[in-house]
Amino acid sequence: MSMHERIGELTRIRQEAVEGAPSATEAQHAKGKLTARERIELLFDPGSFHEVEQLRRHRATGFGLEAKRPYTDGVVTGWGTVEGRTVFVYAHDFRIFGGALGEAHATKIHKIMDMAISAGAPLVSLNDGAGARIQEGVSALAGYGGIFQRNTRASGVIPQISVMLGPCAGGAAYSPALTDFVFMVRETSQMFITGPDVVKAVTGEEITQNGLGGADVHAETSGVAHFAYDDEETCIAEVRYLLSLLPRNNRENPPAAANDDPADRRCEALRDLVPLDGSRPYDMRRVVEELVDGGEYMEVHERWATSVLTALARLDGRVVGLVASQPQALAGVLDIHSSEKAARFVQLCDAFNIPLVTLVDVPGFLPGVDQEHGGIIRHGAKLLYAYCNATVPRIQVILRKAYGGAYIVMDSRSIGADLSLAWPGNEIAVMGAEGAANVVFRRRIQAASDPGAMRRQLVKEYKAELMHPYYAAERGLVDDVIDPADTRAALVAALAMLGSKHAAMPARKHGNPPV
Repeated sequence: MSMHERIGELTRIRQEAVEGAPSATEAQHAKGKLTARERIELLFDPGSFHEVEQLRRHRATGFGLEAKRPYTDGVVTGWGTVEGRTVFVYAHDFRIFGGALGEAHATKIHKIMDMAISAGAPLVSLNDGAGARIQEGVSALAGYGGIFQRNTRASGVIPQISVMLGPCAGGAAYSPALTDFVFMVRETSQMFITGPDVVKAVTGEEITQNGLGGADVHAETSGVAHFAYDDEETCIAEVRYLLSLLPRNNRENPPAAANDDPADRRCEALRDLVPLDGSRPYDMRRVVEELVDGGEYMEVHERWATSVLTALARLDGRVVGLVASQPQALAGVLDIHSSEKAARFVQLCDAFNIPLVTLVDVPGFLPGVDQEHGGIIRHGAKLLYAYCNATVPRIQVILRKAYGGAYIVMDSRSIGADLSLAWPGNEIAVMGAEGAANVVFRRRIQAASDPGAMRRQLVKEYKAELMHPYYAAERGLVDDVIDPADTRAALVAALAMLGSKHAAMPARKHGNPPV
């Protein structure tokens, strides 16, 4: 054959690899799903995708596999750019073997993961597969082991984002759980260790795939999914936005962005958004919108553990991680799930050089037998450990109340916050005045001729003595008490000052955080 004939042959092979069987493409579209290559086109800047090992085919035999050896072996791997920055990807192609993982398929994923780690660039997985390829037996299972090992090695080194666009069952679910972010699409994506049939056989419970492991279940109940969307196009667009807020790796800072929102903009609305009465709820999201550039932020785990809010945003063009009490849910208390949610987010921000701003309005930890028996002590300690271990710039703002151990845990000066600011209505204390008076003055109240009047008087005295807005500032536990309207300007100035912060940690293999 001549060179021209060889090139023609190559063109035909590439066309076969890219297009696949028309019937399989139609079947994928009939389910309301895009193909792997259509998803990749949405993810990357136009014309920037470079495929790796497009011509790879499996070498397995038996069960008819030797007669069916499609190119790509059911996974598309490569790299491209998102807003001009390099990102690596692997995408299961459900049209081929249902996206099931075999030895060659796994080897391709291993290669692209190794390339991402070496290049120091984010890795996105577009998941739509039927699990291990049963016909290849233990070789397929070993392939998953190699993925998990690389997920762990890449953790805290490069951002890893899992996008669930189809079923994900059994051991395959562990790779997304090891990554930094999990996106899901309603109705078409599911995650579970054992499917509905196994659940019914073992426990007798009947449940649908979506009821067991759908997007809403994992976004609201289990906390496995950080984001859930109605369609693939919106989901992938949000992945692109998230990537714009993250650094390429742990040796770089997040990308700064041009900003036309004045750094010294006064936030007059904040004076009225937060009621002085500590028992009155409000939406912390409105506070965040007032503070950040253009009111724009990306909330992480929006619908899970809602008594704490976690979000990525920008202040004067710089990316920051926001951890905030949410008085609208459970009065903003910390419980088992919200402690875990905030701890993981703090660890993520610290790993990728994202400064932390903590907005505090917390009445304490949630009391109750279920919480104590469920391990609120060790779960709350996760958040404490995460903050104490974080070396990025850390700024605490106390909006209203900050009581007990929850005050300490929400990045107080005593655990290493670089700056602590407070609004004039702040109340920082071991507990609320009513509860404190009942403990400290119990005998005086009981002995009084009018216990109710005595309690009110002593509560007032306790507040005046130990809970006035300047008590913590007088003792150096708060750096300044500021006008709420000046909060944005104060945060921007503090972040600029802390931009070159360097904190050395003791030499160790790794810590042993509470689990």
